[in-house]
Amino acid sequence: MRAVLQRVSRASVRVDDEVAGAIEPGLLVLVGIAAEDGEAKAVRLAGKVARLRIFEDERGRFDRSLLDTGGGALVVSQFTLIADTAKGNRPSFGRAAPPERAEPLYERFCAELRALGVPIEMGVFGARMDVELVNDGPVTIVVG
Repeated sequence: MRAVLQRVSRASVRVDDEVAGAIEPGLLVLVGIAAEDGEAKAVRLAGKVARLRIFEDERGRFDRSLLDTGGGALVVSQFTLIADTAKGNRPSFGRAAPPERAEPLYERFCAELRALGVPIEMGVFGARMDVELVNDGPVTIVVG
């Protein structure tokens, strides 16, 4: 499981011209799920996302987390994060979990964030989505 976290002033996701989810300050979380991932990994990664100190304190230091700031998370599934680009110019997605395995893990990740107290919005699993964001900083971090 891999996540790309982007600290945002605001972010939204649209499906068929309808807003599926939107947040003000917080994190846009793009999540890719590999075939070998399981529930324990989803729980661990949610804890990491909720507690990662990438928001500034009064001194301008990265010392606050989503839990500290009360910021929201917009979580979007993105199997392309599991791409293998080692050979040639066309990415391979063979390591990505199939949808019937990935969707429950995506849902578990989101449920764990909620249980930790993070307000979340979600994209639509498997849909073609338009994601808009204003990256704050910019700050972008990959965790896995």
